Amino acid sequence: MSSKAIFTTLAATSVATLLMFGGNGVASTDPSVANTQAIKTLAQAAPIELTHVHGLAYSTDGKQLLIPSHHGIAAYTNGQWTRMAGPEHDYMGFATTREAFYSSGHPAADSNLINPFGLIKSTDIGKTWRQLGLGGESDFHTLATSYETGAVYVLNYGPNSRMPQPGLYMTQTDGLAWTRVTANGLKAKANSLAVHPHDVNVVAVGAADGLYLSHDTGNHFEPLIRSTQVLAQWFDLDGEHLWVSSYANAPELSRMGLKNDEVIERVELPALDEDAVAFIAQNPARHEELAIATFKGSAYVTQNRGVTWTQIANGGTTRDK
Repeated sequence: MSSKAIFTTLAATSVATLLMFGGNGVASTDPSVANTQAIKTLAQAAPIELTHVHGLAYSTDGKQLLIPSHHGIAAYTNGQWTRMAGPEHDYMGFATTREAFYSSGHPAADSNLINPFGLIKSTDIGKTWRQLGLGGESDFHTLATSYETGAVYVLNYGPNSRMPQPGLYMTQTDGLAWTRVTANGLKAKANSLAVHPHDVNVVAVGAADGLYLSHDTGNHFEPLIRSTQVLAQWFDLDGEHLWVSSYANAPELSRMGLKNDEVIERVELPALDEDAVAFIAQNPARHEELAIATFKGSAYVTQNRGVTWTQIANGGTTRDK
């Protein structure tokens, strides 16, 4: 089987939430740093396993890289991995803003939260979560936030009490009211969402046939990249660029300007064996630092915008320095 065929199968199972649009269808406090004794104890323990990575984000102060999976949130701080304080939920669609964490997914065994979550929010660095609505109704695997404004976009796959039909929805009221957008111009399966950090009207969709950008809250999309499978994208916090993960016979990572005449800059990736970048995150305190996580559970960080990479997880097994 060709590498392209193998990866297509991998992506289909890993991004288990693809949606066919068919034309018109469609934290105020930062995560706490583990104390010295906790880090020493962790160093002697078995590595943390990342079971099905479901997101990637930095803490607001840039000191921690957060990776949610089936069993809670793992944090990478000063070269060491720890488990975040808080319930070990199966966090899906995990995304952050400057003020809060947002997620969907399924509760831990000892939780009293309704399954599935619908939309949940934490303002205490993931220690406790509040259900904002649609609990027991919807599980949003594909969710994106606007870092500075707090707007949330989701792909909805079936009717619920606040969303009468499938499609792309957005809220600026923490789920109290949802607006369905028409998504004109999208005709292929959507793999990923990203929202501009400062402008809630600007949203990007990575799809099976390319990358699309909207300037009117998702009502109309124009293609930025054609004829390649786009798997993930991230709006640079400078508000002027997009980071894009794609796959066409091999995994690629690129950085492109939002203006039409800007050149696409290819970023050298570490060697990925039948794998590709599933998530991208940027450090809000140091914009030259980025992290990527792959479909097979590996993770890397760069301090120089992709010139060199350090592997911090391999196939789901974390690595301390």
